[in-house]
Amino acid sequence: MRIGFGYDVHPLVRGRRLVLGGEVIPYTRGLTGHSDADVLIHSLIDALFGAAGEGDIGHHFPPQDPQYKDISSLILLKNTAQILKAKNFVVNNIDITVVLEEPKIYPYTLAMRQNISRILNISMEQINIKATTSEKLGFIGRSEGIASYCIVSLIHLEP
Repeated sequence: MRIGFGYDVHPLVRGRRLVLGGEVIPYTRGLTGHSDADVLIHSLIDALFGAAGEGDIGHHFPPQDPQYKDISSLILLKNTAQILKAKNFVVNNIDITVVLEEPKIYPYTLAMRQNISRILNISMEQINIKATTSEKLGFIGRSEGIASYCIVSLIHLEP
């Protein structure tokens, strides 16, 4: 078994849609970044690459590369799944924590889990998504950005 940890953060800005876990969430601002800036999926991808010993999201999907401009992070997750499969890794479980003051994301977590389950071809019971606030402290507490933490375990199958 292999364990991986991922973290991502992006600032909130006007004029962008808010995408978390592949779901568009109604809100007055969205996250800025080269892709769709989905911090939840980015932290998951980094955790998966970490567990597999494959570097990080920036190595595989460089932000300077124009092909990733405004790309859905679910596409990046699909590409990540293909890399893991080629190396004989399967996902055992995923635990994600999103840190934000607002909006409330609980109503969307089932759909987020469905997105991840479909792409990684695992059961929804293997995926947990939760949210917390930073109790009004720091840049997250001032609603300037959103962060996500993820831990995963992978199983390496013999070829």
